[in-house]
Order: sequence, then structure tokens, then C-alpha cells
Amino acid sequence: MANKSQTQDPKSSEAAAPVNAMKHLQDAGFGNMMGMGTAWIEALGEMSAEVVGFVAERIKEDVKTQHEILHCKDPADLQHIQSQFMQKAMDQYKAETGKLVEISTKAFGSKNPD
Repeated sequence: MANKSQTQDPKSSEAAAPVNAMKHLQDAGFGNMMGMGTAWIEALGEMSAEVVGFVAERIKEDVKTQHEILHCKDPADLQHIQSQFMQKAMDQYKAETGKLVEISTKAFGSKNPD
């Protein structure tokens, strides 16, 4: 018969699984992940919402440009439409990158967000 001190309670090993998983992540180089609080999760939500809004705006621009292309009369108009589209896209991508950098800096840059 096995000694009681040598047998392992299956419930205790199940309860230790999340702690062991976190330990493995820390050992793999992710460091102390316990510091990721609500501010970090809120920042991820804010970044996701920002990206979704940006993609929606870019789709509107794509549709608008396609409509203009379908109604242009000569190659000079087409070139002008394409040029405007590219310039606006570059400006919007630049602005969006700045917004995302600002959000991430605010969330991940400070040691004590609260």
C-alpha cells in the first residue's frame, strides 16, 4: 500500500497548472507578467478599436476612389485621382502610426500607470 505522503492529490496538480504555465512563460523570457494590469488590457482594447476605425476609414476611401475612377473621362483625370489617393493613404497611415505609438507608449512606457 502506498504511503499517504507519497501520493499526489490530483486536484492540487490541476490547481497548480496555471501557476506552472506562468512560470514556464517567465522562464522562456517573458519576465514577470504579473505587472500587466487593467491599464495594459485597456490599451490593447484602445489599440484594437483604433485599428478597426482606421481600416473602416480606408475602405471608405477605396470605395470613393473606385467611384471616381469609374467616372473619369481621360488619363489625366485618372492620374490625378490615383495621385490624390496615394497621398491621402500615406498621410493617413502616417497619422495612424503616430496614434498607435502614442497609445502604446502611454500604456507600456510608464512603470505605474495607476
